[in-house]
Amino acid sequence: MTKEEKIEAIKSRARKNFSLGYNCSECVAEAVLSLIETGLPPEAKKMATGFGGGGGLYGDTCGALTGAIIAVGAVHGRSKLPEDPDPKAAAKKGNQQLYGKPGLYRLFNQIPNKFFEKYGYTLCRDLTSKWHDQWLCREHALYCREIITEAAGIAAELALTDVTDAASKPFGKNVENLKD
Repeated sequence: MTKEEKIEAIKSRARKNFSLGYNCSECVAEAVLSLIETGLPPEAKKMATGFGGGGGLYGDTCGALTGAIIAVGAVHGRSKLPEDPDPKAAAKKGNQQLYGKPGLYRLFNQIPNKFFEKYGYTLCRDLTSKWHDQWLCREHALYCREIITEAAGIAAELALTDVTDAASKPFGKNVENLKD
């Protein structure tokens, strides 16, 4: 299967997951974890459950977005910190893994920035504001299904990209105002 075919398969599976009853975060995480080898057990997808509806229906970061972050983390995240007999040197190496070029924050930063570019928001409450009085209506479900499909595509693209290349891209918008 080509990279493009795998991305489409992940998007399709995430979309179908929504009709099966998975929440937004679970849809994306399950699709990626099922179709890309991560070394994690299938039960790892349980980590996504609480992120649905912006974190237990609280309305913060969109569950599809957090599911994408979880999924990319399952593929490219750190499994251990760098080792060094000097604790300060170890901490410096750990920070370099995150902030450097390549650096994992550069990789993960792309997810919310691509999402924001497409939708103008990253918070569930903002994305779904017109349905707060009719949360379970069909129009809202169809809109969220599209967001889930898009988030799965973003996750799949990054998960299937060489981590060094993806982690060398410039920072997008970020809380530290980091630039290249």
